[in-house]
Amino acid sequence: MKSIRNQDQFDELVLSAIEDLPEIFLDCLENVAIVVEEWPDRATLQSVGVRQRSNLLGLYQGIPQTDRTHGYNLVMPDKISIYRRPILMRCRTEPEVRELVQRVVRHEIAHHFGIDDDRLVEIGAY
Repeated sequence: MKSIRNQDQFDELVLSAIEDLPEIFLDCLENVAIVVEEWPDRATLQSVGVRQRSNLLGLYQGIPQTDRTHGYNLVMPDKISIYRRPILMRCRTEPEVRELVQRVVRHEIAHHFGIDDDRLVEIGAY
């Protein structure tokens, strides 16, 4: 677990989770930046109605592909934030961290493709 506390090691887990996505999703991942942050900031927490910063593991901010129109161009990239410290707080082992990172990355990418939390539950993703 010690190695995962290192920022570079955690970044590698996020990159690996992205690279492990099926190619069909990678090919369609458009105009989105995926970043690792230590914690969500206060404004972010307020915007999503979360009180404890340790309760937010990731966040998609942007316009889902399903809501984009033909006029969607020249816009800033969507942003997916993966919050390192809240994820580490939930895990005891490196495999647990790896698994949770993959889950959070997939969850936030699903939002990029227009799949909301209710639908993720409905299809058995959670």
